[in-house]
Amino acid sequence: MKRKLLSIATVLCCIAGAHAQTSFGVKAGVNFAKLTVNSDRTTYTSDAATSFYVTGYADMPVVSNLRVQPGVSLQGKGGAVPASDSGFEEKVKDTYMYIEVPINLVYYVPTGEFGDVFFGAGPYAGYGIHAKSSQGNLSESGSFNDAGLKPFDAGVNFLAGFKMSQGFLINAGYGLGLTNIAKEAPGTTVKNRAFSVGVGFQF
Repeated sequence: MKRKLLSIATVLCCIAGAHAQTSFGVKAGVNFAKLTVNSDRTTYTSDAATSFYVTGYADMPVVSNLRVQPGVSLQGKGGAVPASDSGFEEKVKDTYMYIEVPINLVYYVPTGEFGDVFFGAGPYAGYGIHAKSSQGNLSESGSFNDAGLKPFDAGVNFLAGFKMSQGFLINAGYGLGLTNIAKEAPGTTVKNRAFSVGVGFQF
């Protein structure tokens, strides 16, 4: 699956590079990630676990002010469960690291000489490469299989921000996971949610 995602990203970048007006950018920032758990008897949303993301993308014109932005992203997701809910003496924090391939459709609204406001949305597919669970000073790392999770994830991204005329970006986003990542839990679904803020630069 990781090879498939990287192959898709490579093809997208080659297509982008062939387009005369294509530009490239990079974004990085903080993720505030949560997990939603649904079962026959209850629905639970975890506290936020702070992580990070780094994204490289291509900006390909479609029509005036409308762009397609395929990319490759390293995304930290997961969630935190307070001691009062977990039954342990300290909070439990789960961090899941994904390689994702997003394809966003982005619309720019010119605001004058300072830059453009933008907003967009699009699907993403991801593959989990590392899972970590920590409680106080104790932590355990391993694969998604070790954590009893499916490594594949997919969903929809929403984003908005401001692009300055010099190329600097201020952006925020929300990742809505649509895939059940629980591996061996019949009747239970676990899905990723992540709110992000960050900065970047488009060349």
